[in-house]
Amino acid sequence: MPANKKYLTKSPIVRLLKITAGFFGGYAVSVSFHLLLAHFFNPGDVLITAYFSCIMLWAVLLLLAFLVENVWKIWLIYAVLTVVFCIPFFS
Repeated sequence: MPANKKYLTKSPIVRLLKITAGFFGGYAVSVSFHLLLAHFFNPGDVLITAYFSCIMLWAVLLLLAFLVENVWKIWLIYAVLTVVFCIPFFS
C-alpha cells in the first residue's frame, strides 16, 4: 500500500536538507557527545563504549531529523548541540 501523499515532502530541496541534517548533523552530534564524555571520563573506556553507542545515537538522530516538520529547526538544534558538546573539548 503506498504512502499517503499529504505526508510526503513535496520539495526535493527539503528532502535533501532532511537527509543531510540526519546524516551529517546526527554524526556531528554523536561524535561531539562522545568527545564530551571523553573529556570527563577515561578516554579509553569512552572509546570502547563509543563503538556501539555512537552508531545507535547516530541512528536515532537520523530518524529524528525526518520527524521534525521544520528542517531549519533540526539543523539549528544539531548545530547548537554540537557546539555545546565541543566547548569543554576546545577550552
